Amino acid sequence: MSINGEVPNSDGVDGIIRPMLSNEPQASLDSAHVDDSIFVLRPDYRAMVISAIGVCGGPSDEFSNAALERAEEKVRARLGGEVPEALPEIAAWREAFLGFGVKPRQGRSSVEALIRRIDAGLPRIDRLTDLYNAISVEHLIPIGGENLDRYVGAARLVRANGDEIFDTVVDGESADTTPYPGEVIWRDDIGVTCRRWNWRQCMRTRLSQETTNVVFILDALEPVSDEALNAAADALITLICVDSPDLRISHKVLGLGKSLKSAPA
Repeated sequence: MSINGEVPNSDGVDGIIRPMLSNEPQASLDSAHVDDSIFVLRPDYRAMVISAIGVCGGPSDEFSNAALERAEEKVRARLGGEVPEALPEIAAWREAFLGFGVKPRQGRSSVEALIRRIDAGLPRIDRLTDLYNAISVEHLIPIGGENLDRYVGAARLVRANGDEIFDTVVDGESADTTPYPGEVIWRDDIGVTCRRWNWRQCMRTRLSQETTNVVFILDALEPVSDEALNAAADALITLICVDSPDLRISHKVLGLGKSLKSAPA
């Protein structure tokens, strides 16, 4: 298996280099979608949804720590002493959140939340979470990773009705809460998997050290280009390929007027 150009993307859609394409993860992507109401809010929104089957998880290690250190160094240089919201990629998400009524003190994009922790150092959680957090910070793109085996039905991005169940932790205790009507949420057939676009994930689909089948969601707004989104996805795939000899990758791009997906090799 190679990720250095020997095995190209078979459909030529986005230029991402993949180790192997599989029908199995593809089936879980075919029904993933973004509701039209999201494009009314942000017509520039795109999501890269990646299924990774047979990925190597485990605790944080030297490899994931090195990825986080590289990301910390790169974003410190990019910030140059400025606040995170001075970056146009971060400012775009603040504007998007305000579009459905969320002010910065109420919730920030996942990438801004990470960057605001740079001075103290990015958290070390587990290998897979560390790797996607590193790519998120390095490329200034919100990224979520969830346990694909815990999904029921398709992942979809919608505006909430307000009665969907979101399982979380409140004051150290497990609790079921609900989003407010109109909130942007990722969900499946059971309930909310992530509130406020990419602000907070539920407990049910959260990654653990034992997770081997993952769905990654990469969010993009302008000024992030399609090429930059592809580059972030390529960088993530490169990292998760390490020590995962049986890894099978499939992807789908969701955006206004596009639904680009990988084809089996």
